[in-house]
Amino acid sequence: MTTLSQRLQAARSGEVLPPAVPSAGVEAGAQTIHEPSVSAAESATATDVRLAEGLQVVKARAVETLFDRIGVRINDSSLTEEQLRLFVRAELSRIVDEEPLSLTTEERRRLIQDIEDDALGLGPLQRLLADPEVTEIMVNGWDRIYVERFGKLSPSGARFSSEEHLRRVIDRIVGRVGRRVDESSPLVDARLSDGSRINAIIPPLAVDGSSLTIRKFSDTPFGVSDLVGFGTMTKGIAELLHACVQARLNILVSGGTGTGKTTLLNVLSSFIPGDERIVTIEDAVELRLQQEHVVRLESRPANIEGRGEVSIRELVRNSLRMRPDRIVVGEVRGGESLDMLQAMNTGHDGSISTLHANSPRDAIARLETLVLMAGMELPVRAIREQVASAVDLIIQLTRMRDGSRRITAVTEVIGMENETVVLQDAFVFDYAAGLDVHGRFRGSQVSTGIRPRFTDKFEELGIKFNLDSLQQAGA
Repeated sequence: MTTLSQRLQAARSGEVLPPAVPSAGVEAGAQTIHEPSVSAAESATATDVRLAEGLQVVKARAVETLFDRIGVRINDSSLTEEQLRLFVRAELSRIVDEEPLSLTTEERRRLIQDIEDDALGLGPLQRLLADPEVTEIMVNGWDRIYVERFGKLSPSGARFSSEEHLRRVIDRIVGRVGRRVDESSPLVDARLSDGSRINAIIPPLAVDGSSLTIRKFSDTPFGVSDLVGFGTMTKGIAELLHACVQARLNILVSGGTGTGKTTLLNVLSSFIPGDERIVTIEDAVELRLQQEHVVRLESRPANIEGRGEVSIRELVRNSLRMRPDRIVVGEVRGGESLDMLQAMNTGHDGSISTLHANSPRDAIARLETLVLMAGMELPVRAIREQVASAVDLIIQLTRMRDGSRRITAVTEVIGMENETVVLQDAFVFDYAAGLDVHGRFRGSQVSTGIRPRFTDKFEELGIKFNLDSLQQAGA
């Protein structure tokens, strides 16, 4: 017969033990009670659950003990982050040693790390942030955490211990950037120290409990070769876009949420010559340009009193006084679109920006709507003329159902015809190529056979690019 301690050890090692054998010597004639049979695997699973629940109780108790012992020292500004972690780790070792637990060395180290994450870090999110395969973290409640890996959503298996635990982590995140979230201000946008973007929303706006979304910031930004390797674009399209940036075309990157607009914007910005002055304008700094002559501007939300806000529109206006060769706007989503169009039309060629839209035609319509948000009450025809004159190229990104992000259209803005902005597709994605055995789209960007007018500008500026070979090769 196996003891409880033996079963705990078996649960840790993954060993499956036989079910316990009832003791012999049952009195003759005694009524036999047939217990429902429980398999060894079910028994081991139940033991694992009990062990996990026990460790959760230990973690909660250890965190309370830790805060009782160290008190205000956890907020001591004289301690560096590393000194504070060393101090907390040493105290946690003593606390865990005092617990009546029989743990392996690895289990003890893991337990101390979990408690340290809860006390100083972001709890169960800490490991997800450290996982390079995770690109987005979505907390739908304290017990439901989802992640995005390779474009696909899945449950993470991690969870907070309670709603209060989740709220503590949210408060810790927003407190580091001088923001707050409470019943009077129940939603907040901010970013972590590594640049990751976060959005938090709490009850009463979030009905089923606090919600937190984190879009991770990559340590090493993707380059051209990465996007070609992912299938986002072909090598030929990459060379075409390089030539378009060199020719100072005004480019708009269009796509839905999570299609990789900022990633492509970063790649396009890397094509800008190093001897030009670049001004980047973003809500949260994400672009990482390698050129030396770069000025990065970031908008600022209002403070607790509702004052001090600096909008993207104000930054776009200010950038015109900074003698920029190129203006790169992270995303236009309001009245700043009018100022951006005016900049493109008044000598600031080669500007690049992104916006949310599902097709090049939708991008034009959305741009018109955003200009109207500037409050200038311009006639629609005047807005369309501004758009047709300012924007040279629209690059459409789409997130496919296989999780991949692809360029699905490279579209030239030709001009105005009556009341309509005329668009012309130069390259489109070949959906007819079908799927491979892994369910991924085989297609790539193929030429429509129409020669874009901007190639004339390539010849004027002496930019060598063989469009004929690209069209014949199907991009």
